[in-house]
Amino acid sequence: MNEPGIGEEGERVEVEGVCNLSAPDTAPELEMATGVGETGPLVFRLHEGAPELVREVLLERGWREFAEQRQEEGDWNLYWRSAAFRNADYDKIMPWQRLNHHPKTVGIARKDWLARNLRRMRGTFGSALYNFSPISFNLPNDYIRFLEEYSKHRLANGGEGAYWICKPVDLSRGRGIFIFEDIKDLVYDCSVTVQRYISNPLLISGYKFDLRIYVCVKSFSPLTIYMYQEGLVRFATEKFNLGALNNLYSHLTNTSINKLGPFYSTDKEHIGEGCKWTLSKFRCFLQSLGINELLLWQKINNIVTLTLLAIAPSIPSRRNCIELFGFDILIDENFKPWLLEVNYSPALSLDCSADITVKKGLINDLVDLMNYKEIDCLRQRGYLKQKYKRPCYLGSQALPPRSPQVLLLPRCLCKESISEKCPGHSHLSTRAGSTDSFATAHQPSQDGSNENLNCALQLSLGSSLKPVALRHGCRKLRLSHLQKPETVDHSRAHDLGSENESRSCISTPDKRTVKKNPKQKSSSFLKLPPIHGHKYKPPIYPWDNKVKIPGVPLSRVGDFILTFPFNDVTLRASQALNIKMAVQEVYKLTKLIHSCHHKGKRRKEDTDRQSGGEGKLEFLLWGPRNPPSLTSLSDCCLKT
Repeated sequence: MNEPGIGEEGERVEVEGVCNLSAPDTAPELEMATGVGETGPLVFRLHEGAPELVREVLLERGWREFAEQRQEEGDWNLYWRSAAFRNADYDKIMPWQRLNHHPKTVGIARKDWLARNLRRMRGTFGSALYNFSPISFNLPNDYIRFLEEYSKHRLANGGEGAYWICKPVDLSRGRGIFIFEDIKDLVYDCSVTVQRYISNPLLISGYKFDLRIYVCVKSFSPLTIYMYQEGLVRFATEKFNLGALNNLYSHLTNTSINKLGPFYSTDKEHIGEGCKWTLSKFRCFLQSLGINELLLWQKINNIVTLTLLAIAPSIPSRRNCIELFGFDILIDENFKPWLLEVNYSPALSLDCSADITVKKGLINDLVDLMNYKEIDCLRQRGYLKQKYKRPCYLGSQALPPRSPQVLLLPRCLCKESISEKCPGHSHLSTRAGSTDSFATAHQPSQDGSNENLNCALQLSLGSSLKPVALRHGCRKLRLSHLQKPETVDHSRAHDLGSENESRSCISTPDKRTVKKNPKQKSSSFLKLPPIHGHKYKPPIYPWDNKVKIPGVPLSRVGDFILTFPFNDVTLRASQALNIKMAVQEVYKLTKLIHSCHHKGKRRKEDTDRQSGGEGKLEFLLWGPRNPPSLTSLSDCCLKT
């Protein structure tokens, strides 16, 4: 299988008005947004409330915005919504279209569902792996459990209580959040999640911060995860102080809150103005501390992978969808990363220079991950001109033909006089290429007879049409090889040459070929030109040193780094959604990285076993500015 999720080469593609067939492996991808040759621009459609940045980036790439009054409903390539799509939107998706959400990802996007799923995974695989989320309780359902934990902690610490943070489950941007120590201060009027508050965060010049990590899930089946190299570091705008729990500017890092604070515009020590850094600047800070940066990034990588594994089996398999998550990670003073929450449709507003640096590149690379092809610029018209013959929505089974089989010829081969001789037949569909480019093959009968036109076209994929021979005496067409024709949905097939011209009709030919007249001269035969469009080679990215292997995702697209699957074992686990196998491999990889930095060497056979051995994937370790490969890491472990 090929690279999963969106418009893969060689996947089963189904189009309205044409029969379901496999796309050719040579179908070209678009590196830029504009079309090539005669193709037009790609079209995007934004729902109300969609980020303005998406429109800005796509217009800069040469896209055109969807005009609802002037264009048909499905005449777009990308539909972007901040909220979830309806089930009907997924059912109607076409091969040239993309949606920016997978269905049912609320399993980690809502705070209460995230807590429930992580608790379940912790019970299944143990707290040694799933120990990256603070203990959480969903109230009011878990109130008794929370009261037991609260009382147990106070007894164990001589009456001194812990700090807790309360968050409404369905609100975002820091709304409704408060911190408390005494249970008498816990007051709520809606469903909330209460978490142990991390009271020992890592501080920079006394300011609390967290990391916004951007994660793209290209497919849930097979599971394919990319993490963005760049990201944001979000600061509180007042110094951390546990003595002032009501001061949200000291404890919360949400930009929507801190940009309203009194010290947002002041030049804070080592932080500067505003409340954001880029992840690149944070890397420089880590290097100045001399800590094990690679191990920290791998721990964050594990958090992302293990969290997504919790919901992967419950997500319906949908092609042509992509999901951008925002993972909020807090690092404590012991350099242990904690997952705070997962954001559905992370904010893409531009509040400062760090936003511009990070988010514009993020959207550009996200569009590159969508794997658009040359033919997608033509949308339905392009796919009808290719070799797709049956309407069927992605993810559903092809329906049996409901109409008699027909074979189709270019319009120039069929005059109106011929269509009058063919009652009961209608509709002309074309294959790739323009029908206007065909030579006129119809010629009058020399004996004046009114015999019907018998014709056959070879409709096999991956090859051009064979020459059609015309006999003057009886106006018969023959083909050197005759194959079983493919069915066409009469309700949808239409002539792409001109919408205003009358449609021609051809009867279904007999499977027997017409015998060639031995007296026929070779000059009497007219050859039709090949109708397949020019084949373009897919773009080769500079970081791809190896030839792309079918079924193996690209290790890097822009600043998106493939983090799962990362070896042959996880590749098989992602295809079969074997969660246990995937979790075990994540644990082995972390152990390998930890041992490489603490022991200095390992035996080769042990290294191969830990990393999954030699495989087809060139796995890059996400996090460092220049991501090393797993192979180079293994070689480093072998040094004495």
